[in-house]
Amino acid sequence: MINLKRLAFDADRRAAAASDGLADRAAASGLVDVALGDMDSPIGRLTVAVTARGLVRVIFASEDREQEVEELARRVSPRILEAPAVTDDVRRELDAYFAGDLHRFHLPLDRRLMSPFTREVLRATERVGYGGLATYGEVAARIGRPRAARAVGAALGSNPIPIVVPCHRVVGAGGRLTGYAGGLPRKEFLLTLEGSLAV
Repeated sequence: MINLKRLAFDADRRAAAASDGLADRAAASGLVDVALGDMDSPIGRLTVAVTARGLVRVIFASEDREQEVEELARRVSPRILEAPAVTDDVRRELDAYFAGDLHRFHLPLDRRLMSPFTREVLRATERVGYGGLATYGEVAARIGRPRAARAVGAALGSNPIPIVVPCHRVVGAGGRLTGYAGGLPRKEFLLTLEGSLAV
């Protein structure tokens, strides 16, 4: 007797394998400008977007994925494809980070979604090491604009590559946890993971 469920499962599996193979071939042939890959993490599902230059976007599950992908299409390229194999290095480093085994990312970054001011702020933020904290005022002083703490906060809030570019390490005066595009529970989790906050 024919097992229809088994046939449907096998057909689905073959279709998924063919689709993955097509995505890999398209990426290898240079037909994909932005490759997307999803992963589970302790702070929810993440989507990573990678270009030939490097990691361009990390999208939290709480964000509107479709809207973020549309922005990538507008600002980077409309040639976007789910191509998980292209994102393997990023997902592997994020997994190691969440496991507590990686304290510094070694990924190439594509910063084209950042304004010049945001780039300046985020480069200063990248110098705040694992387990460290800085205040908005300290980051403003580091970039030579000591009165620009609010503008620094706005730039951090627009960080397209959270976690990897550690905007979560910037806190309010006195160590207050304020503002994080991914939400304060995620910020608290990341800082606890890094040992910056008492458990």
